Amino acid sequence: MPDPATPIPPIDQPARLDALEAVVRARTDLVPEVGIVLGSGLGGLADDLEDPVAVPFAELPGWPAATAPGHVGRLLLGRLGGRPVAMLQGRFHLYEGNAPGLVVQPVLLFGRLGARVVVLTNAAGGLDPSFRPGTLMVIRDHLNLTGQNPLLGPNAEAIGERFPDMTDAWSARLRERLHAAGAAEGIALAEGIYVGLLGPNYETPAEVRLYASLGGHAVGMSTVMECIAARWAGLEVCGFSLVTNAGAGYTGEPLSHEEVLAAGAEAGPRLARVIRRFVADLGA
Repeated sequence: MPDPATPIPPIDQPARLDALEAVVRARTDLVPEVGIVLGSGLGGLADDLEDPVAVPFAELPGWPAATAPGHVGRLLLGRLGGRPVAMLQGRFHLYEGNAPGLVVQPVLLFGRLGARVVVLTNAAGGLDPSFRPGTLMVIRDHLNLTGQNPLLGPNAEAIGERFPDMTDAWSARLRERLHAAGAAEGIALAEGIYVGLLGPNYETPAEVRLYASLGGHAVGMSTVMECIAARWAGLEVCGFSLVTNAGAGYTGEPLSHEEVLAAGAEAGPRLARVIRRFVADLGA
């Protein structure tokens, strides 16, 4: 098993994706239209897949088993509302010691398998005091404050250009579709800017105030690497933050991962309904 911390420059990704695709295609010939990443506590949507084919992370070349609580660690292919999708039940994080190039391989694999749309989800802390725990926030934009980037090193022109534009990183077209899906299901959706940090510690109250002053509405430890890589590969991106708790200092209470998972258990079914409707209506 390669060291997951070993850097993977973009130029090495095509060969690695070849190996990953071969393993998947030995199991199924399904061509997904949409790739979905399920964050902490949000893996329940996987139960809705029809005729699923599951591949544990550890069976995919170069992928370690998932270690974050609430992350099962499987790649799933099947149908959601009759439409073919690929789904990541769990993800790789920088704070686990994974290289950025490994963190983004799942979304690049979505593209290699045929998906053109990626839906990213995460559990996040609220920076906007009006966002109560359980708020579903459509991501409008992000701030990458991890100090990392998955595109460092020689480029792979076969996947994407050297300097990808991030003006429309979070697709306005797909955001409209997400809001329409929420309205159709009678589920209220907020919208805002996601701040991506390295982790794994939660933020200090002073940091929470700083990120809010920069325009952030939710803060977490994932997602931004995946968005950057997906846009580099020409995929259209949208997603949600499930606000699981108020940011440090807002309530005076300490933060815990158990709180994150509990909020995911409560709000996960609502998010699942929106994503199911979004996928079903995407071809309309």
